[in-house]
Parts: sequence; structure tokens; C-alpha cells
Amino acid sequence: MILEIILGSVIAISILLFVFAIQNNKFQLAIIKIDKAQEDISLYLQKKEELLNRAKPIIEKEIKKEDVLSDLENVPENSNNFEIHFLLKRTYNEFFKILDENEKLLKSKPLLGILEELNTNEENILGSIKFYNDTVVGYNHLVVSFPSSILAFFRRYKKKEFYSNEKIENFEILKDE
Repeated sequence: MILEIILGSVIAISILLFVFAIQNNKFQLAIIKIDKAQEDISLYLQKKEELLNRAKPIIEKEIKKEDVLSDLENVPENSNNFEIHFLLKRTYNEFFKILDENEKLLKSKPLLGILEELNTNEENILGSIKFYNDTVVGYNHLVVSFPSSILAFFRRYKKKEFYSNEKIENFEILKDE
């Protein structure tokens, strides 16, 4: 009888440890994916900033106006990707507004090359953000669902933020009106 209780306890503890090991592995995989996505987003944002900085003097020379794309000078060094993404998105939109207002800029071959690179880079950013958001959905689900929520509590895992362009764009539309 005692042997059966001990054996049952050992099996129950083994099952619990196995379940928590699986949940821990799920967390670790999600964290690795999130870190990779953030790294990719950071690299693409740096590329976007570089391309916009290369376009700035060309635009200033062609339209004979200074302080074009002035937000590029305000990119903080120690900002997170969310802040940098918002600032560069605003500058990117300003860039296209300038192109729409000045058709002669579309005749500049260097600027067209930059524009093509910017479009490719923007697709890469959007893809990386989608991967990040999809991974965060899974991670956040682990944080709040049982039994992984127990592990999240003890490991102090917190829900992560999403990249949400909709909120930013809605705010910008309301601000302009």
C-alpha cells in the first residue's frame, strides 16, 4: 500500500515536471523568436533611416528648400523600436508627400533608386512586424493560460506590447483634423 502511494506520488511529480518543462520550452522558443524579430526590425529601421538620410540632400538640392525631412535629426539614440518606427513612419509619409508635390523629383535616378530600396525595406519591416506580433500573440497566450501562467508567475514573465500601426494612424488622422 505504501509502495503504491510512493509510486503514485513519483509518477504525479514526474508528470508535473514534464508539463512544466514543456511549458518552459514553449516560453523559451517564443522569447527567442521575439528577440530575433526585434533584432530584424531594428536592422530594417536603421536601413530606413539611412535611406531617408541619403534622400534628404537630393530633395533639398532639387526643390531648393532646407529642413526637409527634419524629423531625421530628432531620432533619439537610446529609443526603443516602437518609438523609432513611429518617427520614421512619419518621416516616410512626409517623404512621399514631398514626392507627390514635386513631380520633378521622380526624374532623379539616384532618388528613384533610393525609393525602390525604401519600398523593399518597408515590405521587410512590415513582414518582421507581422512575425513579431504573431509571436507575441502566442507568448501572451502562454502568460495568461493555465498551466503556463503558473510558470510565467514564478519566472516573472509579463505580457508584451504589439506593434500597432492602426492606433498611431488613427491618432495622426484625428490630430490633422
